[in-house]
Amino acid sequence: MEITAKTVKELRDKTGAGMMDCKNALKEANGDMELAVEILRKKGIAKAEKKASREVKDGLVHAYIHPGGKLGVLVEVNCETDFVANTDDFKEFVHNLAMHIAAANPAALDRDQVPQELVEREMRIYREQAEESGKPANIVEKIVQGKIEKFYSENVLLEQAYIRDPEKTIKDYLTEIIAKIGENITIRRFERFKIGE
Repeated sequence: MEITAKTVKELRDKTGAGMMDCKNALKEANGDMELAVEILRKKGIAKAEKKASREVKDGLVHAYIHPGGKLGVLVEVNCETDFVANTDDFKEFVHNLAMHIAAANPAALDRDQVPQELVEREMRIYREQAEESGKPANIVEKIVQGKIEKFYSENVLLEQAYIRDPEKTIKDYLTEIIAKIGENITIRRFERFKIGE
């Protein structure tokens, strides 16, 4: 199948990957756009994993104030060099991340930062709900595990569905930007401020 410049551009716009990467992915996928996206994501994840061990010493602290001035987010995102910290792609990622945090209100950056007491309280509530419905013990545990996974996906930043593209998580978005920029990037910390909270 012939790969046209139009389809290559469409894939590039969709994924942000380089032109040659897009062309090669479309060839490998025989012109199937969805399969090409999947191929690029797998390659991006592999590239990002290689970069994960590299030290991040630079980056940005970004403040986002939601219109009306009653909600704000402060976020620190690190990268390897000041050159990357000053690129439009990196700045856009940091800004979009701050807007996501404002909208989605995550409780923690990753699972390790969720207070253990909160997880235990949630598990206790889920277990009691499942037991009250008369389910057998082995089913109760499966229900509890399923609900705690859902709890993490709603409250842990890296596992939340990205508000601008719910098909991917914030971790997926981070992986894509690492692959696109070519440096290791780490979301270091964030704080969300809301009047009255």
